[in-house]
Amino acid sequence: MASSSGNLGNPALSAPRLSIVVAIVSDTTGHPDTAHLEPCLEALGRQPLASSTEIVVPYHPAVRGIGALKPKYPNVNFVEVPDLKTYTGRSGSREHHDELRARGLAAARGQIVALIEDHGIVTPDWAAGLLAAHAGTIAAAGGAIENGIDRPLNWAVYFCDFLRYQNPLPAGETAIVSDANVAYKRNALESIRPIWREIFHEASVTAALRSQGQQLILAPDAVLHQHRLGLTVGSALKERYVWGRSYAATRAKLSRPSQRAFWAVFAPALPVLMMARMTLMAFKKRRTMGAFLKAMPLTSALAMSWSFGEFVGYVTGRANVAGSQAAEAIARGSRGAQ
Repeated sequence: MASSSGNLGNPALSAPRLSIVVAIVSDTTGHPDTAHLEPCLEALGRQPLASSTEIVVPYHPAVRGIGALKPKYPNVNFVEVPDLKTYTGRSGSREHHDELRARGLAAARGQIVALIEDHGIVTPDWAAGLLAAHAGTIAAAGGAIENGIDRPLNWAVYFCDFLRYQNPLPAGETAIVSDANVAYKRNALESIRPIWREIFHEASVTAALRSQGQQLILAPDAVLHQHRLGLTVGSALKERYVWGRSYAATRAKLSRPSQRAFWAVFAPALPVLMMARMTLMAFKKRRTMGAFLKAMPLTSALAMSWSFGEFVGYVTGRANVAGSQAAEAIARGSRGAQ
């Protein structure tokens, strides 16, 4: 397939209508670090609005393969960020992803700024759907997210991450959007810049916008597909553990000790609650109920790994991968379910 890099964004645009910040977040076990990023950029290049769009890819120097992509995509703004405060260099670490998002947002110049992740493959009319959603006075529009690889483990990861954003989505006001497919008006982001200047936490940004009375909506026509490559049971379980622990550690820092203790005590019950919610949601949406049932053993294992990570995060108040051996032990016992 011929490269679409010639139409992919234009850093020379004085004020692009749309900026797209692509976060490199995917585990690339058995693949180059940019294995997800290149197909993502190719899909963005096929947007009819690509020539008037700015693409920003913030990255840490440790990411291998960026040098090979730069000449292939000369109009993409690759922003090297060597001074990340949250980068640990440990396998599975994720805290720096949110810091990279903040750097990407700061570098973006568009009137509307979208956030996606490197495993996201947008549909040809994705950008048009987001821009149409922003025709009103809203602050943000969150798009739909579908699974792009028909494999039980990919379905399980998708259900844990994005089932709530699967179409059919109810168009209109929402209290929650995903930083894997969302677009903000620049002036709305600037109004709360202190909230995301250092670290972009979607929940904090959403709460700050809503506290100002600004509106967030869902945009069912702005669709992308999660396209995770090289997933293994072990890597997926470790990722759930690390992300659950990171979530809990961040939450613990903002909470009273009594709240931390309460959450830690009830963390073991989370898998049942999570699976009940996902089952009800899958039943209501109906489209992929068969895939949900086939992936249920794996989805349950991922929910258990996440809840264990949350428990450790609440108890320790730290987000790191010490203890990931426990998640890997769970993985060894679950390989037969793949």
